[in-house]
Amino acid sequence: MENGINFLNKTVTVQIDRPIGTKHPKHGFIYSLNYGYIPDTISGDNEELDAYILGIYEPLETFTGKCIAVIHRLNDNDDKLIVVPEDTCFSNEQIQALTNFQERFFKTEIIRDNNYILWNKIIPEFSVTNLENSLSFYKTVGFVIKYERPENHFAFISLGDIQFMLQEITTKDKWTVAPLTYPFGNGINFQLEVDNVDYIYNNLKNSSYKIAFDIEENWYRQDDKLLGNKEFLVQDPDGYLLRFFEDLGEK
Repeated sequence: MENGINFLNKTVTVQIDRPIGTKHPKHGFIYSLNYGYIPDTISGDNEELDAYILGIYEPLETFTGKCIAVIHRLNDNDDKLIVVPEDTCFSNEQIQALTNFQERFFKTEIIRDNNYILWNKIIPEFSVTNLENSLSFYKTVGFVIKYERPENHFAFISLGDIQFMLQEITTKDKWTVAPLTYPFGNGINFQLEVDNVDYIYNNLKNSSYKIAFDIEENWYRQDDKLLGNKEFLVQDPDGYLLRFFEDLGEK
C-alpha cells in the first residue's frame, strides 16, 4: 500500500481517467479538474493512488508534474495527490477551493512538506536589540523558528497561523527611519488568538516575564451580541505589546 506522503515533492506521471468537464459515473457532479491515478500503485481503498491536476485547464490523457501536497481524508482511507506543472505554486486555500467539487463530501486536511511555509498576507517584522533574548521570550510563548539567517541576525517564527519576523538592529539598518527608544512599537498592540491562553500566561509568569495587564475575561459588543475574550497583555524584551486571547464565543 502506498502512502501519499511519500510522493511529496516528487515528479509523478498521472494517467487521466476523468478529464476536466466529464461527469462522475455514480454521483453525477462535473469534474472541474483533470483527475486520474498513478499507475502501479495501491492506495488505502485497494485501488491506484488518485491525483488532481492543478494548473492545466484543458482535457488531458496523461500528465507529468510535481506533487506539492496530499489531501488526506479523515473519514475515508483514500489520499489524493495534488500534482502541478514544475515551478507552480498553490496555497492550501486555493487547493481547497479547486477540489471542493468532490472533496466537499469528506472531512479532509492538506499535508505539505515539512519545509513548506504558508505565508500570511501580512507579517510584522520587529526590529529587536538582541535576537537571542527575543527568541528566548518567543520560544517561552510557544513560537518555533521556521527559518533563520544567523549571518543577518534574522529569524522567521510562527505559532500556529501567527507569523513574525525578528531582525536585530544594526548600525546600517536601512529600515530604521527614526531613532528607536524603549518601548518599541509604542501606540500599537498585536492581538494574537491562541488555543490555550492559560498555558502561555503561566509559561511567561513562571519565566518571570512582566505581564502588562493580568489575565481576565472581557466581552465586547458587536451590534446586538457580545464577543468574549479571555486575554492578557505582555511586553516582549523590546517593549512590543502582545495581547494573547482565547475565544470564549458569543452571547
